[in-house]
Amino acid sequence: MAATFVESKLARLTVDISSPVARIVLKHAPLNVVDIPMMEELGQALREIEARSDISVIVISGDGKAYSVGVDVAAHTPDKVEGMLARFHGVVRALVATKKVTVAAVHGHCLGGGAELAMVCDVVYTTDSAQWGFPEIKLGCYPPVACTALAALVGQKRAAELILTGRTISGTEAAEIGLANRAVPEAELAGAVEECVGRLRELSPAALAVTKKAIYAWDSMHFDKGLARAEKTYFEELMKTADAQEGVRAFMDKRAPKWTGK
Repeated sequence: MAATFVESKLARLTVDISSPVARIVLKHAPLNVVDIPMMEELGQALREIEARSDISVIVISGDGKAYSVGVDVAAHTPDKVEGMLARFHGVVRALVATKKVTVAAVHGHCLGGGAELAMVCDVVYTTDSAQWGFPEIKLGCYPPVACTALAALVGQKRAAELILTGRTISGTEAAEIGLANRAVPEAELAGAVEECVGRLRELSPAALAVTKKAIYAWDSMHFDKGLARAEKTYFEELMKTADAQEGVRAFMDKRAPKWTGK
């Protein structure tokens, strides 16, 4: 008999466990902004799931109209950004390090930190109409996880273009360039995810865990070092520029930024 457990106490997520599958749904209406409370709940949920030997698959999706539009812009101010990135990257590192197979089911907007959460999953299914992008440059900032890992997924030139221009691409293009495994019409997303989960259910959790470790043996060394360096550059160089502070302020004030190049 499959053990079923539904955690309803969390404010920003729902976690539904029916072994061997754990389903995490981002639930912060209207667009699943990843704020500090969501980061803390994601960290807690991933720790609890990791400790359960009866779980071999984690499915992550977004409730409502979007997967996630990314990290709360208000948390990018100089006084908050270091603590915010430490928490968010803690979640990303937990997703990268987990022994469970992670599957992202993406619809609607999947932007910034939301796209980073999706891209570090092992398998990604997206609706063809989903909107993917890394718009941080428009705030005078950059996405450290994407800077570290996106080129390995889509190639250096595509990664540079997406990060440096902040342009948005469709789910169809995301699948074509390797950011997602497959793009499907919205009505078929759940079926595509369940088909994959069905295959994974049949397999040995021990074999999946060890195989996953082997697949990422090379990448994980570079990811750890690269993300640490991207974080250091963010705090020591980016956050000392007037433009980074202006970009965040302008977004909060709902006005166009006035760049000074300083």
